[in-house]
Amino acid sequence: MKKELVTYFTPKAPESEMFRILRTNIQFMNINKSLKTLVITSTIPGEGKSYVSANLAVTFAQAGKKVILVDADMRKGRQFNIFGVSPRPGISNFLSGFVEHNSIDDVNNIENYIQNTEVDNLKVITSGDVPPNPSELLMSEKMQDLICVLKEKCDIILFDAPPALIVADAVILARQVDSCIVVTAYNKTKIEDVKKIKSAVENVGTKVTGIVINKVPMPGKKYEKTYYYYESDATRKK
Repeated sequence: MKKELVTYFTPKAPESEMFRILRTNIQFMNINKSLKTLVITSTIPGEGKSYVSANLAVTFAQAGKKVILVDADMRKGRQFNIFGVSPRPGISNFLSGFVEHNSIDDVNNIENYIQNTEVDNLKVITSGDVPPNPSELLMSEKMQDLICVLKEKCDIILFDAPPALIVADAVILARQVDSCIVVTAYNKTKIEDVKKIKSAVENVGTKVTGIVINKVPMPGKKYEKTYYYYESDATRKK
């Protein structure tokens, strides 16, 4: 597995503690309803949404939750690399029904696509082969059925979605889940872009639970990553 899984390899590091705070904030914000599905996206590439998705998934698993992390970035999925699992077959293969060389017996059995990781309680569904129509696959009835099936198998499902300003995938997926988090990069992400995503997600009936500010320089060190979490309602009131 990649060393960028700080919550697994260095659980006592300041970065790991920030991910635990993020997990706790998410849980408290949904105290009156059961959050089972969460989309994590960003505005543009390079802001760290896959990194945040992976480490957040680990912290939920470390808290005793049964977690499935779905790499829904079917164009440039990274979770197979982060967790050191097979890149295929993945979600694109399940949704399309196409698995090269018929490497599995039943292409419609989701169990054939769920992979174990070294982290207890955490399983991964990779992005799979790059399809010509990711957005259409996410809009399909089979995707809705998949979410229902996965809900029965775990406590929480995290979806690592593509950047929302680049393609429509994240917003399409957002309308099918309980909540959404937007990952931004310090001194890089434009506030106007965040507002666009927030508006797009809310227009399909889903709440942006909060914003993660990634890549914040820490005083006294050359460069490290830290994270801070803002609840969307509180932000609006300020």
